[in-house]
Amino acid sequence: MSDDFDIASLSDYLHLEQGKVTRLVEKGRIPGRRVGGQWRFSPSEIHRWLEEQVGVSDETQLARFETAMEDTPAGYEPMSEAFSIWGMLPPEQMRIPLKGRSKASVIKEMVDLATESGKLWDPDRMERAVRQREDLHPTALDNGIALLHPRRPLPDAIEDTFLCCGKSMSGVPFGGSGLTSLFFLICSTDDRVHLRILARLTRVLNQPHCIDNLLEQNDAYDFRQVLKEQEEKIAGELD
Repeated sequence: MSDDFDIASLSDYLHLEQGKVTRLVEKGRIPGRRVGGQWRFSPSEIHRWLEEQVGVSDETQLARFETAMEDTPAGYEPMSEAFSIWGMLPPEQMRIPLKGRSKASVIKEMVDLATESGKLWDPDRMERAVRQREDLHPTALDNGIALLHPRRPLPDAIEDTFLCCGKSMSGVPFGGSGLTSLFFLICSTDDRVHLRILARLTRVLNQPHCIDNLLEQNDAYDFRQVLKEQEEKIAGELD
């Protein structure tokens, strides 16, 4: 979607009433600019703002956000009904352990893993895009996890939406407050798919003891099983 949003289209995209969106914009809560007396919103700025909202939202807010991202407005591909994090992470798209000891080497290793899956057609472009995103704002979180992705989806570089995951045994300096051990590479076809994955993955990882349980796993099948069990805990809210 290359054209800017106006109030009406942004309201439809966010699943919010136009009056509420207008109030949020006028209070400076949503990034926008006036053009000819009308509010206009850059899709890239809205996407970045929504990513930030995911990072500071609680479970209830994340669940609502994910539900909003499920619907498909005009101009977007419908999402698969069989949507799950563990389903997008077959064992062959996991690497335990990662060999990389630096940010650059981990990014390359994760992109190589994506290439080996056969679902990434342009690894050089993906690696550049992920590096640029990390240079702009590191995706490493304080809980030892990094959610790697380009600034914007690269639909013409991938077969379909997919994930890759890697675990470093010793941890890697990746821009967070400490070492980062778990890395997820998100390769999505459009902004809404990316945001839905980001919200769902955050919900799963926020489950009590989920990260500790994942860190204990040294086998891709066991790692995936932990993800599956943790995701099923929120299944009732997802239905």
